[in-house]
Amino acid sequence: MREVLSYSRRGSRFTPQQREAWEAHHAAWVIPDDAVDRPGFRLAEWFGREAPLIVEIGSGVGEATGVLAAARPAYDVLALEVWRPGVAASLAEAAAAGATNVRFCGIDAVWMLQHLVRPGGLAELWTFFPDPWPKTRHHKRRLVDREFTALVAERLAPGARWRLATDWTDYATQMRSVLDAEPALSGGVVPRWEERPVTKFERKGLEAGRTITDLCYTRG
Repeated sequence: MREVLSYSRRGSRFTPQQREAWEAHHAAWVIPDDAVDRPGFRLAEWFGREAPLIVEIGSGVGEATGVLAAARPAYDVLALEVWRPGVAASLAEAAAAGATNVRFCGIDAVWMLQHLVRPGGLAELWTFFPDPWPKTRHHKRRLVDREFTALVAERLAPGARWRLATDWTDYATQMRSVLDAEPALSGGVVPRWEERPVTKFERKGLEAGRTITDLCYTRG
């Protein structure tokens, strides 16, 4: 495990609704964290098929995950989220959207891309509102840095996209700086991705007066 992580694990207590969703769907749609360490582990076996892979890092409570996955039935969507109640809420969102092609896991995103995705094996990556770590001394914990960008560029298939969004202007500036410096990627700031549902988290940022920045970069 990396010494500096881009996330912190929060409480694990479920609401009654989250508990109901967890009990109904986790056996089919949640990949246990320890499963990835088992010999011969393959993501395709958990989806029950071979299909192009989309990864979402930090799916939160799944408001976007379920809708976006349901609109892409030909793709497998792996949503990475370390907050277990968020995963439970996401299960309900996926079920409501009819997104049977999404699986959830709580493992570290960097480790997952390094060990479970082959070079060129990623059809798309979504990183919506990653933790901004706003204090200067914590900037080293931000997910989008030079090393991670290089890893993503290697894992994306030619022509595949990395879609990002943040409500912190200085993080958007940092993202643009490191992404623009990666020779395998091209792109920049784009209009808001209309397919991405406006989540409670995004509305909260807007109500606080923060600007939402969407970015999209493509693997050459």
